[in-house]
Amino acid sequence: MSTAANKAIRPSYAIIFMVSGAHLINDLLQFLLPALYPLLKANYDLDYFQLGLLTLAQQITASLLQPAMGLYGDVKPKPYLLAVSLVIVAAGIVLLATASSFLLLLVAAAVMGVGSALFHPEASRIARLASGGRLGFAQSSFQVGGNTGTALGPLAAALIVLPLGQISTVWFGLLAVVGAIVLTHVARWYANHQISIKKSGATMPARSPVAQRQLVIAFAVVGSLLLSKYVYIETFKTYYAFFLIEKFALPVREAQGYLFAFLAAIAVGTFFGGPIGDKVGRIKVIWGSILGALPFALLLPHMNLFGTAVMSIMVGLILSSAFSAIVVYAQELLPRKVGMVAGFVFGFAFGIGALGAALLGAVADQIGIEYVFNACPLLLLLGFLTILLPNIETAAPTQKLGKITEARQPGQ
Repeated sequence: MSTAANKAIRPSYAIIFMVSGAHLINDLLQFLLPALYPLLKANYDLDYFQLGLLTLAQQITASLLQPAMGLYGDVKPKPYLLAVSLVIVAAGIVLLATASSFLLLLVAAAVMGVGSALFHPEASRIARLASGGRLGFAQSSFQVGGNTGTALGPLAAALIVLPLGQISTVWFGLLAVVGAIVLTHVARWYANHQISIKKSGATMPARSPVAQRQLVIAFAVVGSLLLSKYVYIETFKTYYAFFLIEKFALPVREAQGYLFAFLAAIAVGTFFGGPIGDKVGRIKVIWGSILGALPFALLLPHMNLFGTAVMSIMVGLILSSAFSAIVVYAQELLPRKVGMVAGFVFGFAFGIGALGAALLGAVADQIGIEYVFNACPLLLLLGFLTILLPNIETAAPTQKLGKITEARQPGQ
């Protein structure tokens, strides 16, 4: 192997952490909207269904655009779109800060979703390229940045936005400017990295390790796993504060603190899930997240306040551990289309989660938010479809070529 190839396959930790930091900024800004829901509900007299529609407007744009952007990037990478994505998010934040009606809130949510759609597929690809073969670690590091940003959203709302009002969200747009500067440097690294790989003479990534029929089954199962996990998680993100307020008569700021604890647990679980998957296998991590989270999810609606908080932390910690494993597993099914796969996984997860949250919001308007939280654990039963996933972790061609070819120019 040439010196250039050896250099190319080493992990670029600085790049991984830069992309993770930008993910933190993007997802912090994205979560300012749901973190504002208690304030918006009161100011605009919104019902749960309307709040669900805001979540849907934000996430459905990401759901529809991300696979297309990922596929385009596989054929013709445009890493500088990463910086543009945060500029679009900043525009959405300004619209959110100045919106004076439900319709304008919907527009702001959709603009923020477009920025997120541009960001995720290309950022996930660059984290993978910088992994040096440590695919689970890189994906977890990238994802934990986003989850940390999401977890900080309720704190930002409780400490800054709720006391100062909706207009104060405009100042968070400055974070997007910082992220755009960081991502400009990342894009420059990407371009230089591709030159090194071309000089190394690396070969194409291996084709899919499974037959076409198994591929269809595998992606159907992956979709079911994402549905079960993300409808549950998005329902928590959107309505958990209201559940606590209604059941335990908590003030809004205290309820936001409990939401932060749940989201922080998701960030921790995501971080550990990837490296564990690198060591023991991705399917084992997926099974562990299902069997481990289900008992706590079933108990959660029936506990006192302290027990509810503990159960929510355990659910978030265990359930989120599988996401990085799912992303990497899906990319290994189609190693020549890693951007498209990342776009599908992120897009489908966001879209189906938002759609489910909106529908459950309509149900909550009719029968109450507590009944919705009683029924939500049934979603996790879909996770048992994991038994149908083909075992690709012994597929030698993909694994042997992986460390050399992950950084290969996509589409070449």
